[in-house]
Amino acid sequence: MNKFDKAYLKMAQEWAKLSYCKRKQVGALIVKDRMIISDGYNGTPSGFENCCEDPEGNTHWYVLHAEANAILKLAASTQSAKGATLYLTLSPCKECSKLILQAGITRLVYINEYSDDDGISFLKNHQVEIEQISDYELKK
Repeated sequence: MNKFDKAYLKMAQEWAKLSYCKRKQVGALIVKDRMIISDGYNGTPSGFENCCEDPEGNTHWYVLHAEANAILKLAASTQSAKGATLYLTLSPCKECSKLILQAGITRLVYINEYSDDDGISFLKNHQVEIEQISDYELKK
């Protein structure tokens, strides 16, 4: 962990606060050559009502994860994620881990564990460098 990892994760935490999701707010930053090239937070697709959960509190299937939003935003730009670092407040699910690998991201730094660690295992098995930094370490 270096001072930039801490700073980018703290920024991802701020980004997460922009999410309208009640159950879980997640933030993402994609950084390349110490420059933020994309950002995202979990939420509904553009043009949808900003309501992520149904009346029972379950997340709607169409809600986009923070890292998917950041990667999709990047896809609409002239930037490339090849060799970039992804900073996430929550480790990726297996569906998003495929997007991370395909985007060419080579390093992932995250804070909290997702309920399923298949995404992390997949990325480790495909030579993506993984680092977890706890909330406690961030506050030091």
